[in-house]
Amino acid sequence: MEINLTWYGRSAFLIEFDKYRVLLDPYFSGNSMAPIPWEAVTADLILVSHGHDDHVGDALAIANRLDIPVLTNPEIGGWLGKHGLKKRIPIYISGIAEFPFGKVKSVIAMHGSSMEDGSYGGLAMGFILYSSDGRKIYFAGDTGLFGDMRLIGEEQLDCALLPIGDTYVMGLGESLRAIAMLSPRITIPMHFNPAMNIENWQKEVRHHHSIPLVLEIGKRVLLSYSLFS
Repeated sequence: MEINLTWYGRSAFLIEFDKYRVLLDPYFSGNSMAPIPWEAVTADLILVSHGHDDHVGDALAIANRLDIPVLTNPEIGGWLGKHGLKKRIPIYISGIAEFPFGKVKSVIAMHGSSMEDGSYGGLAMGFILYSSDGRKIYFAGDTGLFGDMRLIGEEQLDCALLPIGDTYVMGLGESLRAIAMLSPRITIPMHFNPAMNIENWQKEVRHHHSIPLVLEIGKRVLLSYSLFS
């Protein structure tokens, strides 16, 4: 299976498992880093990690335009449904949903989850995406450091998408502690300002026996078997 990944800034990603496209936290409108507008996005499935507007983003508009489902917790799904979402898949912590490319499991994240109008957005989540050929990609969502990352690390992760921007999520130092627990073969940073100097962080990631892969916004990157070897 060929896996390609595109970062759209903040925590918005498109992960392509061959021809099946998974869009995560689709924040385009209002995202100054997004290289394309939401109207140009294509996907087969949307995952929303929590209720903040820079993560729910354009999920409703994109899902209805493409007639695809949004997988998220029941509170966010219900809120989107009241606003016109046609298709949704509920999931909660440790829940698993199967798809043509493999499966998705929800895991905990330490963060808030209110909706843009102040409504309760349920618990924040991360996701582990399992490809049918056995690779595992962990999308942490917005989170601080938590001890149960050790349990997630027991999955023997091929890749981890981790926030490093500080203030609202883990900073550089805490993300290194997370990497020590997760032990991913590859670490991709997210939810940070690309102008940040993270050269020293990259060196420290290598000291934890993980490959730091800093994506260029809008550039499609192939996660080849050689990267995972």
